[in-house]
Amino acid sequence: MSIATRSADTGKSDQTTTSPIAEDWLSNYERDGYHFPVRVMSSEQAASYRQTLEAFEGQMSGDPETRKLALLNAAYLLPFVDEISRLPSILEPVSRILGPDLLVWNAGFFTKEPHTSDFISWHQDLTYWGLDDSHEVTAWVALSPSTVQSGCVKFVAGTHKQDIVQHRDTFDSNNLLSRGQELAVEVDEDDATSVVLEPGEMSLHHGKVFHGSHANASDDRRIGLAIRYISPDMKQTIEQKTTAKLVAGKDDHGNFRLIGKPRGVVDADDLASVRENQRIQQEFLFAGVER
Repeated sequence: MSIATRSADTGKSDQTTTSPIAEDWLSNYERDGYHFPVRVMSSEQAASYRQTLEAFEGQMSGDPETRKLALLNAAYLLPFVDEISRLPSILEPVSRILGPDLLVWNAGFFTKEPHTSDFISWHQDLTYWGLDDSHEVTAWVALSPSTVQSGCVKFVAGTHKQDIVQHRDTFDSNNLLSRGQELAVEVDEDDATSVVLEPGEMSLHHGKVFHGSHANASDDRRIGLAIRYISPDMKQTIEQKTTAKLVAGKDDHGNFRLIGKPRGVVDADDLASVRENQRIQQEFLFAGVER
């Protein structure tokens, strides 16, 4: 397994804009299917966002169902996540991959508590999303240290050039994926790159690249926000339209029901919209699964 080295520019910068990026990063992304690290906010700003997240988690301790729904649909229900998804330091590199018109399809937290068994199996994101193409990029933003010990994401370079390969469902209770889905092919760990990120840094990855992560053996939480950006020319493969948020440019296609910024923290109308959208998504997210 390789661990990419970080330059002085990208590893320690506390600027709120992106750190200097090598001119060939886009060609490397197209070759490998991922790119990191990119500094998108200061460590202080990341700590502030983490504090906001953890305050929300504490306030919702008596309603775990709604808390879980909000954390999985964070851009729709939490104003501070909507704010993160619109940061120019994130949108600029994403637009270099997808173009100037950007939708947020979803954004949710992947959090592993310290010294727990939660993991994410090897998979491809686009397997069960019901999208008709692969004009998608995930920005994975670290709000806590994402290290080998804490179970950082790992990518296998070049695998995004394959079609979606067969997956199998495990519904493992420790697997953070919705179906516990995993690749039905063997992945050699020695071929993987560990994506080590400091708070305020992000990685970008293609929806078909093989990736996964081990459990968190560290003393701190591993908190990552995965923001799913798509091009407006994408569409769902079902008749009903799901929701999306226009965060840059324009939408000339009308393939999604566009919604605006959250009205508040888990606003009642926003929550009803998310629940209806979730009902529609069941058609493809759990296709083939017995109820």
